[in-house]
Amino acid sequence: MECTHRVAIPPPQPFVKSLKCSLKETFFPDDPLRQFKKQPPSRKFMLGLHYFFPILQWAPRYTFEFLKSDLVSGITVASLAIPQGISYAKLANLPPILGLYSSFVPPLVYAMMGSSRDLAVGTVAVPSLLLASMLGKEVNANENPKLYLHLAFTATFFAGVFQASLGLLRLGFIVDFLSHATIVGFMAGAATVVCLQQLKEILGLDQFTHATDLVSVLRSVFTQTHEWRWESGVLGCCSLFFLISTRYFSKRKPNFFWISAMAPLTSVVLGSLVVYLIHAEKHGVQVVGELKKGLNPVSLGDLEFVSPYLKATIKTGIVTGVIGFAEGIAVGRSFAMFKNYHIDGNKEMIAFGVMNIAGSCTSCYLTTGPFSRAAVNYSAGCKTAFSNIVMAIAVMFTLLFLTPLFHYTPLVVLAAIIISAMLCLIDYEAAIHLWQVDKFDFVVCISAYIGVVFGSVEIGLVIAMAISLLRVLVFIARPRTMVLGNLPNSTIFRNVEQYPNASNVPGVLILQIDAPIYFVNASYLRERIARWIDEEKDTIKSSEETCLQYVIMDMSAVGNIDTSGISMLEEIKKAIDRRGIKLVLANPGGEVMKKLHKSKFVENIGQECIYLTVGEAVAGCKYMLQTCKSNPVIESETWNLV
Repeated sequence: MECTHRVAIPPPQPFVKSLKCSLKETFFPDDPLRQFKKQPPSRKFMLGLHYFFPILQWAPRYTFEFLKSDLVSGITVASLAIPQGISYAKLANLPPILGLYSSFVPPLVYAMMGSSRDLAVGTVAVPSLLLASMLGKEVNANENPKLYLHLAFTATFFAGVFQASLGLLRLGFIVDFLSHATIVGFMAGAATVVCLQQLKEILGLDQFTHATDLVSVLRSVFTQTHEWRWESGVLGCCSLFFLISTRYFSKRKPNFFWISAMAPLTSVVLGSLVVYLIHAEKHGVQVVGELKKGLNPVSLGDLEFVSPYLKATIKTGIVTGVIGFAEGIAVGRSFAMFKNYHIDGNKEMIAFGVMNIAGSCTSCYLTTGPFSRAAVNYSAGCKTAFSNIVMAIAVMFTLLFLTPLFHYTPLVVLAAIIISAMLCLIDYEAAIHLWQVDKFDFVVCISAYIGVVFGSVEIGLVIAMAISLLRVLVFIARPRTMVLGNLPNSTIFRNVEQYPNASNVPGVLILQIDAPIYFVNASYLRERIARWIDEEKDTIKSSEETCLQYVIMDMSAVGNIDTSGISMLEEIKKAIDRRGIKLVLANPGGEVMKKLHKSKFVENIGQECIYLTVGEAVAGCKYMLQTCKSNPVIESETWNLV
């Protein structure tokens, strides 16, 4: 029987061309340079400006209807951003005014360079906590606040440089190494730690541990029971109840989303009134105090690029930068999906990077796109990134005229705002879903959570990334192999475990390898294939069926192979040849076929033993079984794949 079609060997390509294609697929999968082809220089220049400054694309088409929507969205988000900014600055052990500074300059930069219509940028809790935790190991914020502030600016600068560099070098795919399960566990753990840190303000404690793990926090809380202040506790619990109630109401009545959005600012106003009227600051309720009026002062000269703190600021910048753009890009993509448009992850990283570099030079610390602000922006009906400009103008007005009004803002209310925001990050429904769908993903999620809560945020991040990489390595090093059978009344071959009615072909074992073959998995595949053959021989021996004479390897899912993989195939062929069994390949891809040809494996196995489909390979084996005398299989032989 002669097969109609043979597996083709791709024509050889010059090395430079192959390398160029590989680099393009790695770094430019979306082919961003396609729009520049066959364009005059002036047009290319304008397209380049559009790429880095998307505002030049949507601004000419901006309408009055868009303006009305963005005004409402921007003002609504500002009402949330102002109290959140002050709260998160306190969480980072920075002056509260920096939270407002960080909601002024960065949104203006993002409005020009960002590609998301829904993202509302500002400070976030987890990077704020990371900043306090990592820099706090180097400098005590209370003992040397000026140096600590300078290090925070420097860390923000390095975070921006790191983010922009990744975007320019097209390394946005690094974010994909943080799996969904990892992010769910890490963010939930970080949210838990942030909530625990707020017990200091809720209970009105003056001294509190700088450690973030659960044991240290609880020890610090319960060894100071005599210092607890009921006034702070009552005000904090009332504020938290108000915030949670308004969020619940807004979820039940989506048209009243603005109630939840205005709740933090409302709680600040009400809390400040209570403190002012009853002089609660004299009864242990701590307040924000004086906030300096005026716009952001220039901080370029405050950046510290000298030892012994340079290493710490670079490390802090990289870690907070990773968390910042991972959250921002994930949030941006989520809302882009709702509105059916696309955002470029690399372009977003450039925008985040420039935003943080500019922020570090204007008294801001790390900013990104928090979910809470983006959700409010989306619910308020924003149309473009102009809502960020509106928010920045509202914050600017606050900085110029309204900062004295925050003097009596109780810290315990800011703590309640943080706790309320963090509760949304503890996504137990996602964890339950992971348990139902993929137990390993659930283990990854819980491991990240435990690492953060019982270790530290840095330990949790390392554990989360390590487990994610471990899973990738497990998938690569232990690829799935399966036995295929013939579905009744067809020439289709499928996994016999998935399709119990699929029947084995007498004298033929069909195996499918479900991954590329590399040095990492070559040894495992050699041993696993040997076991499949031994198990098949045992089955044949017990059932007294036709002895095994052919092993067909379905290579459809093998996208690539390296020299170790080719050596593995050569060893398998030699081993089964000694047992009187013939190796047959089905549907090897172009890259695989090219390497098998160059290594002379095709010549070794014979072109007649390489088929286009599993069906053709089975038909060829059946034909040979019918026309040729079977080779005896020596049962006493054992596999020797050395």
